[in-house]
Amino acid sequence: MASIVFDHVSKTYSDGADVIRQLHLAVENGELLVLVGPSGCGKSTALRMVAGLEEISAGEIRIDGRVVNDIPPQRRNLAMVFQNYALYPHMTVRRNLEFPLRMRKLAGAEITRRAEKIAEMLDLTALLERKPKALSGGQRQRVAMGRAIVRDADAFLMDEPLSNLDAKLRVQIRTEIASLQARLDVTTLYVTHDQVEAMTLGQRVAVIREGRLQQVAPPWEIYRQPANIFVAGFIGSPGMNVLRGTLEAVDGNPVIDLGPTRLSLPKQTLVDHPGLQADLGQALLIGIRPEAIHLADNLTKDVLPAQAHAVESLGHETILHVTTGLTTIPCDTINPAASATPAPPLIAVLPGRHTFRPGDSLRLDIDGNGLCFFDMSGNAVR
Repeated sequence: MASIVFDHVSKTYSDGADVIRQLHLAVENGELLVLVGPSGCGKSTALRMVAGLEEISAGEIRIDGRVVNDIPPQRRNLAMVFQNYALYPHMTVRRNLEFPLRMRKLAGAEITRRAEKIAEMLDLTALLERKPKALSGGQRQRVAMGRAIVRDADAFLMDEPLSNLDAKLRVQIRTEIASLQARLDVTTLYVTHDQVEAMTLGQRVAVIREGRLQQVAPPWEIYRQPANIFVAGFIGSPGMNVLRGTLEAVDGNPVIDLGPTRLSLPKQTLVDHPGLQADLGQALLIGIRPEAIHLADNLTKDVLPAQAHAVESLGHETILHVTTGLTTIPCDTINPAASATPAPPLIAVLPGRHTFRPGDSLRLDIDGNGLCFFDMSGNAVR
């Protein structure tokens, strides 16, 4: 096992494009840390710099305390799993698993023992004499992981290893990767653009946008306490709704004026968010998870009138896209205070099946517990 440290690492290409900007991040011994972000944000470049496949423009990368900036890839003792499997098509599964050991010139008996042990661990024993073309996508990915594991590397680097698999197989292999990493207790840096993958796999998740680290924390903390509105919208399926409102105090109780409705908040809100005291009477951005929006009943005090825009029925739940008089803010906007982007619909997730149609009128209720608050620049108010 080995720790991996990015110490203010940057990557700039010859055309002046900054792909990674002052990345400062540590992956602890035995930890599975996931780098997640939209396509083109620089996460795969960061992984390739650790592997030695990309040069570093500034900063240091340390593996187990040793600076590796100028150390060639073959001397870093890292194992990498790619999204395209990268198996040798003319070799059997056995020979693919044995290849890294043969390159290290281990004894024949030791090579056989280790390859067969890994094959048993990954349920590949019955496939040892097949070639990759005779395997399914999931089986090929297991062979690719086995070839990485058999090397007894200091750390694993995984670059979107599940992106070529169908949805059901991704869930299966994702579970296998988590179980395997826990058993081996090996440091793993995992890259994906899929936030569901990130949340279910990572012991910690690092969110990157345009080469800059936005937040790094355990999955639940990132979900409940996003550092800014980009993280709020990117993490979660669907992402968080962000609304513009004004925080007021009515008879000592906090209230959010959202325009067409007012939302009463628990008194504990100002205790949990002491930074809000200075924002009374000021415009704020309010983050509301879709599951915190419910259908209003006759006893609901703060009712939000809405109209169904789109309805997605998933059986166990219904995702409603509704239009309201609220000012919603796109989470990927650069300047939330002056956003001229068309306002996205409000999204609610309701348990069970509902038969609403586009155009139907609705009455909604917003749960005031567990809201997130952001300043007008989009950063969280703690």
